[in-house]
Amino acid sequence: MADFKTAKAGELVVEIFEDRKELGKRSARLAADKINELLKEKEEIGIIFAAADSQHDFLVELVQLDIPWTRIHAFHMDEYIGLSADSDKTFGRFLGERIFDLVPFKQVHLLNSTPEDLSAECSRYSTLLDQYKPDLVFFGIGENTHLAFNDPHVAKFGDDAKVKVVHIDDRSRQQQVNEGCFSTIAEVPTMAFTLTIPSLLAANFGYCMVPGIRKAEAVFHTFYSEISEVYPSTILRTLPHARLFLDRDSASRIEKVPT
Repeated sequence: MADFKTAKAGELVVEIFEDRKELGKRSARLAADKINELLKEKEEIGIIFAAADSQHDFLVELVQLDIPWTRIHAFHMDEYIGLSADSDKTFGRFLGERIFDLVPFKQVHLLNSTPEDLSAECSRYSTLLDQYKPDLVFFGIGENTHLAFNDPHVAKFGDDAKVKVVHIDDRSRQQQVNEGCFSTIAEVPTMAFTLTIPSLLAANFGYCMVPGIRKAEAVFHTFYSEISEVYPSTILRTLPHARLFLDRDSASRIEKVPT
C-alpha cells in the first residue's frame, strides 16, 4: 500500500488512519463540524444513518460531540423485513442503542420491519425523504461493495424508486454472521427495505466509514474497478462532496490512487 494519509479516488476524498478508533474520532469530528455548519444556514436538517459494525466507533464518538440534535431529523437506510419490532436484530434497534435513543433528535423516522403492505411502507418512507430532504448520509461499504442493501444484483445507479424491497444477496447475509449479528446465515432474513442509490446520493454530503480487513477487497474494487453496478461502491468515485475513511487494514490492497 502507498504511504499516504489523504488522497483522492476520482472525485472522492480519501483519508487513511492507523486503526478504526482513530478513523472513528476523525470522521465524527468532521461530521459534527459539517452538521454545525449546515445548521448555521438552515433551521433543521436531515441525516441518514447506516446500521453496521463499521459505524460503531464513529457513532461512539459522534454522540459525545456538541451538536444541536433537536434540530435534526434522523433516518436509517435499510431494514430487514419480517423481524418483529421488539427483535434485537433490527437495524432500528441497532441505531437506537448507539445513537437514536441517546441524543434528543427532533424526530427519528424508522422503517417498519413488519408492515401489512410492503409497497405502502416504501411510499410512506419515500414521502418522508421528500419532506425532509436529508442533507447528510453516514454509511459504509459492504463486503460485496453494496451501499445499504443495494447489492450488485439489485443496484441501479438510475433507480426511479427512493425506497424499494430487495432480496438480500447471500454474501451480504453472510456478512451479518461475520460481524456477529447472527449465529448462522439461516437466521438472517432474506428480504429487506433499502434506500436506493439515488436516494443515498441525493444528500449533499456523504461520510463513508470503512474499517477492517474484511473490507479490503471491497475497497480495492471501489478504487480500481470500472464504475458500474457490478461493484456499486464504485459510484463514490464520482462524488466531490463525499469522504471515504479507511484504516490500514481496509486500505491494505491499495497500491496507487486512480485519477
